[in-house]
Amino acid sequence: MKHRHSLFRRPALAAIAASFAALAFMAAPASAQTKANVGTLVFDDIPSPEVNTGKAKSFRPKDWLEVEVGIKIPAGNAEQKKIGFINQVTVKWYVAMANPDGKGVIKLSKTINHINVPIDEEIFSSVYMSPSAIKRLTGKDKAGKSAVRAVGVEVLVDGVKVGEAAEKEKVGWWNAGSLSDQSDKFPLLNKDETPFSMLWWDRYAEIQKER
Repeated sequence: MKHRHSLFRRPALAAIAASFAALAFMAAPASAQTKANVGTLVFDDIPSPEVNTGKAKSFRPKDWLEVEVGIKIPAGNAEQKKIGFINQVTVKWYVAMANPDGKGVIKLSKTINHINVPIDEEIFSSVYMSPSAIKRLTGKDKAGKSAVRAVGVEVLVDGVKVGEAAEKEKVGWWNAGSLSDQSDKFPLLNKDETPFSMLWWDRYAEIQKER
């Protein structure tokens, strides 16, 4: 995908890309894990779910920002092929949003560990931004999707990157040193941290619980 204007400095991205290519070449012999098929990154505004509990309360559902991607990973070794599963897949999410201070963009990040991931079967990983965080960023209740400047994802198995993808900017945009990570102020949430945790269960990869 071609873009007329990049949000980030091209020389910095070129240097980053070269560095990562060199690291990938050096690390390749150490890992037998095959590459993942990472699908298109899709982001959308979805309203808070209305659940009937027998006690009706008056409220107007607000929009959440959802970003998701489909991932399919072949078996990388004999053990994975035998059991049909990968013990853990780490998905690192990156979202660039318009800076509420009016100066460029800010970066938001989230790392999710998925477990019991089936091989050769497409599963989905997703992140969310709450209505309150969206309003603080944009000043509006329904502006999450339109405020997204770039999205990126990295997929790792046993600490080795097996796939990555980006939307609206080139892969690796999240490594630009000029970006300020403000995830503490505007957190991205995994599906289990939202009202959508009980919905579409079989579509998404299981999330490892923190202990």
